[in-house]
Amino acid sequence: MTTMRGTPGYLAPEWLSSVITEKVDVYSFGIVTLEILCGRKNVDRSLPSDESHMVTLFKCKAEQEQLLDMVDKSSGDMQLHGQEAVKMMKIAARCLQDDYRKRPSMSAVVKCLEGLVSTDSSSHSFSVPSSHSKQIVDEITELSALQLSGPR
Repeated sequence: MTTMRGTPGYLAPEWLSSVITEKVDVYSFGIVTLEILCGRKNVDRSLPSDESHMVTLFKCKAEQEQLLDMVDKSSGDMQLHGQEAVKMMKIAARCLQDDYRKRPSMSAVVKCLEGLVSTDSSSHSFSVPSSHSKQIVDEITELSALQLSGPR
């Protein structure tokens, strides 16, 4: 029997359905990009439950057109360049589509980041992982560094 492996919160939703494509890496890129821009982990169980899943909180802020609220407040550089951070968040949102067919290729993401292709203002509308996906993330126990790398 094969078991699913990966870090909770970074796995694309299609890992649950067994349809695996190169777009799983696009999803993970979106998560890592958001973590950098927001200055927090994707899943942070120390926060209240309505804020513990960054993608869910991000979707709410996107719908309310308040993405600037998500920019890392502890980083002066991020605050100074908040509008640029919001542009990058919109690119990340395109990477976080639940349906892998709606995600851009990494080459398209690179073109957006380089400014060769403009991002559509509606491109930040996306679906959040289902409650079933979030439940699975919650049930996964975090592994220690020793468990991940083995004895030395």
